[in-house]
Amino acid sequence: MLKRIGRQLLAAGAFVVFSTCAVASPFADRLVAELSARAPDLDISVLRHGVSAMQCAIRHGAQGAERLAVIDFSLPSSERRLWIFDLNKRALVLADYVAHGNRTGENLATAFSNIVGSHQSSLGLFRAAESYHGKHGYSLRMDGLEPGVNDRARERAIVIHGADYVDPSWIPVQGRIGRSQGCPAVRPEIAATVVDALKGGQFVFAYYPDQDWLQSSAYLNCDPSRVAAMLGKGREG
Repeated sequence: MLKRIGRQLLAAGAFVVFSTCAVASPFADRLVAELSARAPDLDISVLRHGVSAMQCAIRHGAQGAERLAVIDFSLPSSERRLWIFDLNKRALVLADYVAHGNRTGENLATAFSNIVGSHQSSLGLFRAAESYHGKHGYSLRMDGLEPGVNDRARERAIVIHGADYVDPSWIPVQGRIGRSQGCPAVRPEIAATVVDALKGGQFVFAYYPDQDWLQSSAYLNCDPSRVAAMLGKGREG
């Protein structure tokens, strides 16, 4: 039944996802495979986690999306570790550098937080919200969807913005790009592209192989009651 509905919606040009935790989903497997082919440097298991978390949110009350950003914080900051996908076109919008917090680690990220003033990055599933012009120029607010993990993102002013320190020319000198106060900052040259691609409700997924988070995340484990409760509290954005 779900497969037949999915085919009908796809024929109408709509993007639809089904949670792999609820039913076996060849559609989800195909989506992951198609996106992975566009981004061979992105670990397919990380991409699968991102797609699964997004699907779980949509299946249990979140509105659908046209784009998905994946950040793999298991990679060093000296490598491109941000990918943005167009889900309808199955296309890669960009792959580029992204900063982590100055108390998250040096070149390698090692510590994450949801605490105000921690200057650490946060993991998990976010919903990109409204764009604005602030001290870093054209920027993008985000709402964290995971209580205790990233749900204080707005309070912490964890936003996507351009920053001069996200500069690959620093890598040969200091072994890494610069660091933020917890924001996933990007190169100024691509900031507008990133903000415009994600504003208005697109999904952002930040990954690191933190075992506590992997085992407890309501989205990665697709706990229907917990996810529905989170989204019902307005965490959807």
